[in-house]
Amino acid sequence: MPPEVQKPTDDDKPKTDDHDAGDDDAGDDTDWHAEALKWKAQSRKHEGRSKENADAAKRLKELEDANKSETQKLADDKAASDKVAASAQGELLRLRVAMRKGLTEVQAKRLVGDTEEELEADAEELLASFKPADSDTDDGPKTKPTRPKERLRSGAAPDEEPDETDPHKLAAMVPRR
Repeated sequence: MPPEVQKPTDDDKPKTDDHDAGDDDAGDDTDWHAEALKWKAQSRKHEGRSKENADAAKRLKELEDANKSETQKLADDKAASDKVAASAQGELLRLRVAMRKGLTEVQAKRLVGDTEEELEADAEELLASFKPADSDTDDGPKTKPTRPKERLRSGAAPDEEPDETDPHKLAAMVPRR
């Protein structure tokens, strides 16, 4: 007996767009209006579920915030207080070292370090950088080189007296053409 040949069903047919087939709904018995209504109903159902979930998530967030708000508020306040205290302690240390080393308030702001020892070392370096260099050497004390001083003289007071001061004699000395 030959094997049975099955007839193709609608599921076995290749699916094509209506526009590709070239014919206007010929042989297509799908009710597009009913299909659109079905998907619209599905969409509304999922929108409703989404709104319910959003409301539930919002309520959950409010409850979590209400429960931890006091704790979180206290933790934030503690962190801010710790920061202010550390800043004040650092400033106090810096000013103490500056006072001991004889620095001004402006110089004290430039001190860098976390511990008292680091601040003292930095203060020593700062003072050393502003100290004049020791000028005593084997040749004896040196003076700082300075710009040469100019000997300025007024043009109204000549250094020496002119040979002839009589105007008539000076005029006679001028050559004429």
